[in-house]
Amino acid sequence: MDFNMKKLASDAGIFFTRAVQFTEEKFGQAEKTELDAHFENLLARADSTKNWTEKILRQTEVLLQPNPSARVEEFLYEKLDRKVPSRVTNGELLAQYMSEAANELGPETPYGKTLIKVGETEKRLGAAERDFIHSASINFLTPLRNFLEGDWRTISKERRILQNRRLDLDACKARLKKAKAAEAKAACEGDAVPDFQETRPRNYILSASASALWSDEVDKAEQELRVAQTEFDRQAEVTRLLLEGISSTHVNHLRCLQEFVESQATYYAQCYRHMLDLQKQLGSTQGVIFPGTFVGNTEPASSPLSSASLATAAATIPVMPTVAGMPSAGEAAISLDDVALPASGTRKARVLYDYEAADSSELALLADELITVYSLPGMDPDWLIGERGNRKGKVPVTYLELLS
Repeated sequence: MDFNMKKLASDAGIFFTRAVQFTEEKFGQAEKTELDAHFENLLARADSTKNWTEKILRQTEVLLQPNPSARVEEFLYEKLDRKVPSRVTNGELLAQYMSEAANELGPETPYGKTLIKVGETEKRLGAAERDFIHSASINFLTPLRNFLEGDWRTISKERRILQNRRLDLDACKARLKKAKAAEAKAACEGDAVPDFQETRPRNYILSASASALWSDEVDKAEQELRVAQTEFDRQAEVTRLLLEGISSTHVNHLRCLQEFVESQATYYAQCYRHMLDLQKQLGSTQGVIFPGTFVGNTEPASSPLSSASLATAAATIPVMPTVAGMPSAGEAAISLDDVALPASGTRKARVLYDYEAADSSELALLADELITVYSLPGMDPDWLIGERGNRKGKVPVTYLELLS
């Protein structure tokens, strides 16, 4: 194998010179060329962009795939340039278990039918999750990863080159400073043998005067300094242009972030629609599945009432005239067991959710049961009187769906 010994020796000399310059700067024994404030701000912004992009990328990967083992496996496949195998989502796996359980326990039984319905919905949720992960990976993770593996590596490489150019420039400044000091000293002392420990070895003509020799050394040092300054300025300009490109990176990441939000909103909207459909399906069959506990209702379950619809529903319930002897609002609480059911103004209501009574004045409720409700003078509009059999009590309007 052929080695270019001259090039190897030159590279070793340059590396040694840079190492000496860097060490002297750390110990405060050498001057350091400082970059302008604008350049330093560009460097700080680039570092912040890189650090936060890494954190956002890693946490988004955790959000999309919480399983660390699966993330490591996908990472290895990407490094090996192999296609990542299709992975079943948790929702799809749950749907598979529910389907198998329904087939074994009896698909015609109430429990089996419900398992099948829920399993179908979980399968749809899993498919929606898969689409969301795929969209987020392409539109959000890939651009962030491309920045870190592409643009940032280029910026880091040019910054290292700029650092080396600066060390070379400062080393040239130090050599020129020493050469001028030696030249001035030789001019004062007359002809003297040049001190070769003060600078690099040169092919000096020993017969020449020391002053002439140091003058030639100063000229060479000045020439090297001009070359080093030119290379440093050129590299600084290249690095500055790359750093200013971070603004374009921010614009691109902003667009990717907006697409990520749209994908996430679409995913959650699909999940809500699937669950709402499932809720309606289960609500329409609960009376048949549990005939001993709930009263069947052929109407699909509606979503929770809004505050406006609750106020309208409460306003449509007739308020009964004051019963003789009944305390008015602000007086002591009445005994609901002593209040007779009004002959008119009552309505049927279906219970939307289970409700546990806070005290003896309230009526405990079970989801989907039918009760009779009515209002009394002076009552809070958010509450009604509910009656089931011989039991009476206050019930919250938000837990009811008024039927007739």
